[in-house]
Amino acid sequence: MSDGGPEERVEIHHQHRDVNGGWLRPSVFGAMDGLVSNFALIAGVAGGSDDTGVIALAGVAGLAAGAFSMAGGEYVSVASQRELALAEIDVERSELQRHPEAEQEELARMYVEQGVEPALAAEVARQISRNPRKALEVHSRAELGVTPGDLPSPRTAAVSSFLSFAAGAFLPLLPYLLGVTGLVTSAVVSCLALFGAGALVSRVTARSWWYSGLRQLVVGAVAAALTFALGNLLGGTAL
Repeated sequence: MSDGGPEERVEIHHQHRDVNGGWLRPSVFGAMDGLVSNFALIAGVAGGSDDTGVIALAGVAGLAAGAFSMAGGEYVSVASQRELALAEIDVERSELQRHPEAEQEELARMYVEQGVEPALAAEVARQISRNPRKALEVHSRAELGVTPGDLPSPRTAAVSSFLSFAAGAFLPLLPYLLGVTGLVTSAVVSCLALFGAGALVSRVTARSWWYSGLRQLVVGAVAAALTFALGNLLGGTAL
């Protein structure tokens, strides 16, 4: 109970997870894509052929092609996004140099719109505007939603995509590389991995582990089943 003295200061200790880093999205989607797509590919080939060597070769090709494709696509996508952001930051930098008073007033208006009293907003904008680098950072974050020194790295995104896709695609292929014949073992490994990967993703989302894992399992299993059926159909027609 309180003894009537000064209120005890409450210290806040919490950290937020990285929600916009350059590694998280490509890593998560790369692993999921690798696992689902190569499981489906192997299932499709197995549906049309009993040749274990052909199935394994298809899995290796799917792993390599998918990993390089994911890395290249992610690199170009993130590089284009970064270049666009840098171009817009340059526009903002030019405006700050050419019209500093107008930019300072614009910043003050933004603070007022967020609920700050006009006099205080004007003073905060004035103090921030004294430091050109800080002013550019604040304007860029407020108007563009980006921070000049914290833009995503195309190289990080590409490497993350390549490694995560390859890791995911390797799991359904592993039984065949170990000499196991038949699709059942690969399917069991893939389904366990799908559920585990989905459950792992729940650590960075608000979903429960069982919901996230079950959802990923259903998506991967349906994709593999449909591809297996298509392979079986095409194999039966000797195409």
